[in-house]
Amino acid sequence: MVGGIVVGLIAAIAAMSSGGGAPAKKADTGPPPGPVSILWVGDTTLGSTAGDPPDGGQALFANVRSRLKKADITFANLEGTLARDVPGTSDKCGGESGGSCFSFAAPASFGASLTWAGIDIVNLANNHANDYGPVGEQATIRALDAHHVAYTGLPGQVKLLTHGTTTVAFVGFAPYPWAARLDVLPQVTALVRKAATMADLVVVAMHAGAEGRDATHTPVGVEEAYGELRGDTRGAAHAAIDAGADLVVGSGPHVVRGIEQYKGKLIAYSLGNFAGWDNFASGDVLDLSGMIKVTLSGTGKTLRARWTPLVLDSPGVPRVDESGESTALITQLSTDDFGPTAAKIAADGTIMPPSAVAPSAASTPAAPATR
Repeated sequence: MVGGIVVGLIAAIAAMSSGGGAPAKKADTGPPPGPVSILWVGDTTLGSTAGDPPDGGQALFANVRSRLKKADITFANLEGTLARDVPGTSDKCGGESGGSCFSFAAPASFGASLTWAGIDIVNLANNHANDYGPVGEQATIRALDAHHVAYTGLPGQVKLLTHGTTTVAFVGFAPYPWAARLDVLPQVTALVRKAATMADLVVVAMHAGAEGRDATHTPVGVEEAYGELRGDTRGAAHAAIDAGADLVVGSGPHVVRGIEQYKGKLIAYSLGNFAGWDNFASGDVLDLSGMIKVTLSGTGKTLRARWTPLVLDSPGVPRVDESGESTALITQLSTDDFGPTAAKIAADGTIMPPSAVAPSAASTPAAPATR
């Protein structure tokens, strides 16, 4: 998988002008682009003061590594830094992580576990990327570079990866000054438009929304958590697609949220926690997770999409959940929150457009089982 991807070392500073009309597309100058499968997983923390996973972080991914490696490009939200014991860093919690302040730093060497797991690119647009200040963020970037893991999410950044004849632009947004700004919709529009002129496909990650077991629904309007305005998740996702995104994926609430189809494009608002070692709250819906694999044609049409249900075992290690509990939950949330634009999810995880006739097992969403 990784060997088939040429990482384009391109970061573009977008002109912050929203423009109008249909989004511009990359000029066709070579062979026609082919299909690409993108696999997205949610919040991933490689280590913290709460503890480090064994085997240099590999223990976090051992149960699901074979699935992570089955996509052409695997994308994750890196919830934290690789800045342990780096001189000049400043812990935002003053060394007292807990209560309402949490800071995450793993050793730089743990970046190798991402490569081992088959994760090709990570999103750095989130609230924990700056846990140890600008010095910590730069240390994280050096560690990712050293282990050949691409990243996106910095202000104005577009990261290009190429698979076969197809170039994919990755853009990450969050409502923080160290990230491309999710909370300034004209900037979302401008940066996605820029990305669309550079690549055949555009994938947008957004880290936004309220947090916790009561945050499974995707509301209309701006969300808030811990006194912070966490962005208009629906508005930002729709703006990204209007500007030319072919797929929007989300993280941040630490619980799964519904999946919407907007103008023929999928939006997976949150996949919950993916992997962490004793640093995430746990229990009931907080333990439910998933991975979404979407195959896009070279022109951005969704060819196939599938949800794989996961559950996190203590202290935060994902495994495939044969009971399908998160499938039932995300099916219900999609229907409740998005009605006629909700994606349909079959019992086997197949994701279909709202107009599709779902198999009988998924036509009536099951209530999530209690844990």
